[in-house]
Amino acid sequence: MSENTDHYWTENVRLILKLLFVWFLVSFVFGIVLVEQLNLIEFAGFKLGFWFSQQGSIISFVILIVYYIKKMDALDAKYNVHD
Repeated sequence: MSENTDHYWTENVRLILKLLFVWFLVSFVFGIVLVEQLNLIEFAGFKLGFWFSQQGSIISFVILIVYYIKKMDALDAKYNVHD
């Protein structure tokens, strides 16, 4: 059982780190670091850098939460984890 638990948490932490990287990329890199370059592109009538810093990071965060829920449901089923 301990080996199963270790694999479960290893996959869980790996998933969390991947999602945190995507969130960092969208909110910090696209919203702050690359904002000037992205502002040269327009999206729905707004500069893309502005859109990432205002809307994109929030929308992507909600998408990441939904993705995490679905992946954790699958991971729980894989390792037979019950509430």
